[in-house]
Amino acid sequence: MDVYQEAVGYLKSQHVPAVVRTETEVMEEDVFQEEADSCPLSPFHPESVDFPDTPTLSSPEEMLERRLMVLKGILESEEVYLRELEALLMPMKALRASAGTSKPVLSGQQVQTVFYQVPEIRDMHQSFFSGLKERLSAHCRSEPGPGEDGQMSYTGFELVVGDLFLKMVNQLGLYGGFIGNYEEAVQVVRKCTQSDPRFRTLAQSMMSNIGSDKTRTKYTFEALLYKPLDRVTKTTLVLLDLLKTTPETHQDYALLQEALRLSRSFLSGVNESSQSKRGVTLSHGMRRKLMRDGFVVDASEGERHIRHLFLYTDLLLCTRFKHATRGKQDQYRFGWFLPLAGLKLRWIADQHRSPDAQLRLHTIRTKMHLLRQQLRQHAQGSKGLAFAARSRKKLEQAELMLLTHSPVYTLELHSPSGKSHTLLLSSLYELEEWREAIHKVTTDNIETVPPDLLTLTSACVKLRMTQQPPLHSTNAVEGEMSLCGTLSVAVHSACGLQQPASVYVCVEVDGYEFYDKQATTHSSIHSLNPHWDQELEFQVDAAQELRLLCVSQADGKNDTVLGKTSVKLESKTLNERWRRQTLHLGQVDVTVSLKFSPHPLEPPSATAPLHPVFCVPIEIVTQQEGVMVPHVVRCCAEEVERRGLAEVGIYRISGSSSDINTLKTVFNSNLRDAVTRLRRAEVNVVSGVLKLYFRELPEPLIPADKFQSLARSLEIQDVDSRLVSMFSVLHSCPAPNRNTFLFVLHHLQRVSEKQDTNKMTLMNLATIFGPSLLRLPVAALGPIGSSMDISVEVVLQVQVVFCYLQCNNLPEAQTSLPHDTDSEDETTHM
Repeated sequence: MDVYQEAVGYLKSQHVPAVVRTETEVMEEDVFQEEADSCPLSPFHPESVDFPDTPTLSSPEEMLERRLMVLKGILESEEVYLRELEALLMPMKALRASAGTSKPVLSGQQVQTVFYQVPEIRDMHQSFFSGLKERLSAHCRSEPGPGEDGQMSYTGFELVVGDLFLKMVNQLGLYGGFIGNYEEAVQVVRKCTQSDPRFRTLAQSMMSNIGSDKTRTKYTFEALLYKPLDRVTKTTLVLLDLLKTTPETHQDYALLQEALRLSRSFLSGVNESSQSKRGVTLSHGMRRKLMRDGFVVDASEGERHIRHLFLYTDLLLCTRFKHATRGKQDQYRFGWFLPLAGLKLRWIADQHRSPDAQLRLHTIRTKMHLLRQQLRQHAQGSKGLAFAARSRKKLEQAELMLLTHSPVYTLELHSPSGKSHTLLLSSLYELEEWREAIHKVTTDNIETVPPDLLTLTSACVKLRMTQQPPLHSTNAVEGEMSLCGTLSVAVHSACGLQQPASVYVCVEVDGYEFYDKQATTHSSIHSLNPHWDQELEFQVDAAQELRLLCVSQADGKNDTVLGKTSVKLESKTLNERWRRQTLHLGQVDVTVSLKFSPHPLEPPSATAPLHPVFCVPIEIVTQQEGVMVPHVVRCCAEEVERRGLAEVGIYRISGSSSDINTLKTVFNSNLRDAVTRLRRAEVNVVSGVLKLYFRELPEPLIPADKFQSLARSLEIQDVDSRLVSMFSVLHSCPAPNRNTFLFVLHHLQRVSEKQDTNKMTLMNLATIFGPSLLRLPVAALGPIGSSMDISVEVVLQVQVVFCYLQCNNLPEAQTSLPHDTDSEDETTHM
């Protein structure tokens, strides 16, 4: 009996009306017409399945006992399914590795086709299985004993799993991609099974440990590929069975109803989607089908509104979503559409918000934080269920407001007809996914058939792969599978660029947005191997994923994303020691280090903490930045070396004092903005910023108490002995002071190498920097109040720096803190 007949039989047994179709009708509407005999897939019509009637078991105790049995059965079934998915994924790594050899079993494209969306489906079910197992285990430990039967109903009401099912159903869109790719994946498996004996041996004897006794079961590759197809079609049946044993007064009832509605909608959408693919054919044979959908903020009407955006093969459709009341179906209303032919895209980042916008966001985040704390406090106890439901609803509403007002990335859409629309997104990663999806479709010769907008908009309910806005309150995973505390990300360097570029790295985390979930490094100088050694810090709650993007910055042009990747955050692999790894972002490799410190989050602050760098002791600045040499020193020196080595009188000729002070102010508030302005500033302004930084240090770079020791070292006649003494004094300085001083010395030596052009000798540079880097201590005053003559002090300052500059084998400066790890560097392939 096929899946459809099983479903109809079950629904009849539960007194749920179902439309019985003939085998011919099923075949005509099958998703994969050519595969109908081997793998029938016939999702339910939305009209044929309704929510079950109120459960009629004799007592709440019996209902809850039956519910527990159903949940345990679901858990066992999930465990078997996960083992089947693991068996399917077992050869993926080896096949991917062989794809890069001279005799691959499968090509890289074939590997991607065969395993498309399978790892993501496995991860989704693993998350669901772990959450359900944890809650069932906790429930079984707290079950009443034989003499406490009267408490069964209370204990049963304590077992809440509806959020887990709703979260899983919200991710069923992953199956949409698998189903759309299934036919092609089967063709690859069949073709390679016939043509390659190595793959045939693998495909005909795949093993899985099934059951509690770990019995090894033999599968074919194709049989395992069919497992997700079979699994997703039974989702509605599982939810019906569970809902039937759940009392209406149980906290799970409304959640399971919503999960059932979404599951029905998805299964119907699979069938409708397949019909749509062959329903509209353009003149050159291409078929209109849904490529991507999701929720964005539409700012086209002058105000911000959350809209559901649908990308078809030849057009973009923006709709207004209207959530249905109980027992009715969701609806979409037409907003606007743009043909993809000739469509131009432009994105910009506007990180600056007005004071009013900042205040609004702070108010929303503070409210969200309070509601989150209340939900945690009332997670236990039957008396808190109603309160928790209201708090969760308020949290969802606050997240919707934040989703509307927090986006900073603007995606402008310009049609050749003159029509334009503006979309706003909170995530650069998501924006790039949209841009890639649109670009992939528009690379072909597009012809737009005028759509029937009413029909197309109405079909969105069944076609959609994204069911609701990305609200973390409805999808959050609690406990050990998410992070709450401080996540630190040190971005070190990148390699693999095809040409020199000014590059920055954007880092994003998920979870509740009580604090900013995104940060960027400053832009590097033009280089094939950019370095940052910049530390970014995030306050996270329920975080599970880290996203990185490498972006090329060009003056007067749009920034270009060079590559992107995502990393799963797991508390078991992250701790308070740095963990270094290299991430592959397409052709670009980025080296980062991660560490995590768990702790409860404080309420969000009204203003972001400022970390000024000027007039602040260097040990404080380096500690704040997580470096050995302050970024202001490194960036100014790099910029001078990039375009100022041929400047006559560099460091001797002063730049505009107003421009220098402006850059100083920006460095005290926003490093990335400061570096961006630095790239455009006149080079003598850049050199002036560096000199000003050293002049305004509260304590000189070479501590004042070292002045007398260095003065005595200058009196040593033997050059080698003098240098030994002077470097001995230098090594006694604090690490940030010592490494910054060495960094500046190397920089000044490189400047002096161009003295034939810039006229700046080592003595000239020592004369300029000596008084800033070294000062006489106050304690040097004589017993009767006399002090060293100012001219003598300046001479000593210049001579000390000049002596260091003359050294041909200066020690290298350590610019960043050592990020110690528990093991060797890891490489993550994405």
